[in-house]
Amino acid sequence: MKPRRIQTPLSEKDVRKLRVGQFVLINGYILTARDRIHRFLFEERPDRREIPFELEGAVIYHCGPVLRETDENYRFVVGGPTTSARMEPYEWFLIKHYGIRGIIGKGGMGENTLKAMKEEGCVYFHTLSGCAALLADRIREIQGPWKEEFGLPEAMWLLYVEDLPALITMDSEGNSLHRKIRETSDKALRRLLKR
Repeated sequence: MKPRRIQTPLSEKDVRKLRVGQFVLINGYILTARDRIHRFLFEERPDRREIPFELEGAVIYHCGPVLRETDENYRFVVGGPTTSARMEPYEWFLIKHYGIRGIIGKGGMGENTLKAMKEEGCVYFHTLSGCAALLADRIREIQGPWKEEFGLPEAMWLLYVEDLPALITMDSEGNSLHRKIRETSDKALRRLLKR
């Protein structure tokens, strides 16, 4: 199947056309956000004017990069996905309150996030774990950090990416490939245990 190129920022209309199982190449600006940023946005609920990057229509990347300082700024040495389940307590709120339209990570997310995706229009992009150097090569521009006091891997970065590969595994129709695989695996395990 030929990959579909998508451009950020995403509108609700864009997102409603995307379905589980589609392979995409993401182009445009995305934002990194891990545990500390998620917790801060959830608990502190800063005014949008305090956040230097636009969150409406944004794609959040669950990524804790390894960085090298350069003469001009920083460079991502590796930039692979981190486990998304850690952000589950907060993600539904970011989708609803800040207008997030896409999430990039690994491992999928839970029912609260899936419900918010369906209600608001958001998708989950599963990207390649174990290919952090390859993914870092797709980054063409870096701005930030915001909330540097959290530490560079936990700070928010604005990245311009070209053809970042991902598979849609949760969509705005309420479909979840992660849930389907879990249910199929549970059934297979129960059959094996009966033997």
